[in-house]
Amino acid sequence: MAASPPSPGTPRQPSLSQLRAFVAVAEQLHFRDAAAAIGMSQPALSGAVAALEEALGVQLLERTTRKVLLSAAGERLAVRARTVLEAVGELLEEAEAARAPFTGVLRLGVIPTVAPYLLPTVLRLVHQRYPRLDLQVHEEQTASLLEGLAHGRLDLLLLAVPLGAPGVVEMPLFDEDFVLVTPRDHWLGGRDDIPREALRELDLLLLDEGHCLRDQALDICREAGRTADTPVTTTAAGLSTLVQLVAGGLGVTLLPRTALRVETARNDQLATADFADPAPARRIALVMRAGAARTEEFEALAEALRAALRPLPVRVARAA
Repeated sequence: MAASPPSPGTPRQPSLSQLRAFVAVAEQLHFRDAAAAIGMSQPALSGAVAALEEALGVQLLERTTRKVLLSAAGERLAVRARTVLEAVGELLEEAEAARAPFTGVLRLGVIPTVAPYLLPTVLRLVHQRYPRLDLQVHEEQTASLLEGLAHGRLDLLLLAVPLGAPGVVEMPLFDEDFVLVTPRDHWLGGRDDIPREALRELDLLLLDEGHCLRDQALDICREAGRTADTPVTTTAAGLSTLVQLVAGGLGVTLLPRTALRVETARNDQLATADFADPAPARRIALVMRAGAARTEEFEALAEALRAALRPLPVRVARAA
């Protein structure tokens, strides 16, 4: 049954819980899913949205027995409501940071081609140096991480740069070379002077669309003179699968050097080869929102991470 339209009158001040409920419904377009997303019971969520409509004197949703749609007014006000909630989140974040650095929650987003290889170092550093910091890790692809940072869902990112994204500050941590991984009996296996031009005709295996490492590998191939006419016929969702495909003789792939020990050490069907200098490389950085309330804290964390990463096979960046 459709809800009664809100009564007209002077709008009243909405509560934050009402705004959170409305934004959740606007994003999920389903009351049960919205309630689960914000940890509220479905009756409480429905009541909060109805109370918001009453307070504003505007119908925000079109309800039927099967679906929920935003009204024209709801579309406009959902944008405003998100902005208000983000501003409140920033206010609370700034107050928490002002009380004491390296305390409270830090939501760190990490790309999948970094997480398994760097998180042990990151977690050890946080545990030893910042025991009062509640580190929460989210592994996602770059586009999702940037969206989460922009909307306040995440505080800090660990990923490959440059991003070319507005409103963010990159704090470089290190550069690392790419290594060619081949089947054990491949003619390039074991070499330490491969020219990039060798990539032109190889059967190259890559990650699926959406992984920044795929884009980096394709850039390296284009720089080596590989044309778009040379197809990539096999892809995988993760580096572990790529390595297994190489071991099975389906082709070769590029791995960042920090991934090499984890992904290849236990497989005797693989060989590795290094490129001639200057080897193709990627840069890894911490990334924060421009003007973040915890800027000094994040810069200090970046400097501590640079020191902690020195034992790894990387070239540690200097602080800006």
